[in-house]
Amino acid sequence: MNRQPDLFFAMKRGFTSRAFEPYFRPANNSIYMNNINNISSIFTKFRVGIFSGLFLAAVLAFTGCATSDGAKPSATPTVHSETITLRAGDILKVSFPGSVTLDTTQQIRRDGKIVLPLVGEVEAAGLTPDALQQNLIKLYSSQLTSKEVIVTVESSSFPVFVTGAVIHPGKILSDHPITALEALMEAGGPDYNTANLKTVKISRNENGVMKSYVVNLKAVLDGDSSKTFYLKPEDIVYVPERFQMF
Repeated sequence: MNRQPDLFFAMKRGFTSRAFEPYFRPANNSIYMNNINNISSIFTKFRVGIFSGLFLAAVLAFTGCATSDGAKPSATPTVHSETITLRAGDILKVSFPGSVTLDTTQQIRRDGKIVLPLVGEVEAAGLTPDALQQNLIKLYSSQLTSKEVIVTVESSSFPVFVTGAVIHPGKILSDHPITALEALMEAGGPDYNTANLKTVKISRNENGVMKSYVVNLKAVLDGDSSKTFYLKPEDIVYVPERFQMF
């Protein structure tokens, strides 16, 4: 009886066309040779497929490592404070590079004005330093050969109020814009036994209308958030207490 070569048995013996030759050799030599050639072709394609797969995997692994090692870390986003708005009590230095004799230091009066040589009273409160600088350049345009005026904030009155579950509630004075978290720390920090830092409330007077903002300072303290909330003058920071069962 002519028996066809057992492919499974041959694979167990090894990936060669002669591995099973001693076990099954049909009487018809042409049939035998055809089978041998067919199986040999299968094994050849199989070996080529394995080699190609291994080569591709190695290339991808190498490429992945090179990309990981060569990749530059993403830049940490920079957090900028809000633009300073001048207010009564701020001390300004006004410099004239082309006419240094006009240099002066002025405190913004309660009516929001400062007094400068040659031009007299100038409105300053409610403007940014840049806006005041541009106004002064226009005012002095006919009197200065150098169209350059520099406004520098020497000292800024920046009061905010912190109340609620904090160690030292009250008024905080700063000479620069500060965040809600910084104001909280200036007040001695929260009372960790009772403070609910997840819902800190910020009250702000905007054009005569009181608006409220809620910030999660616990997430910032825990490192789960990098968001910053900058305060404005006269803001009220309220730290509520946690609800506690008796």
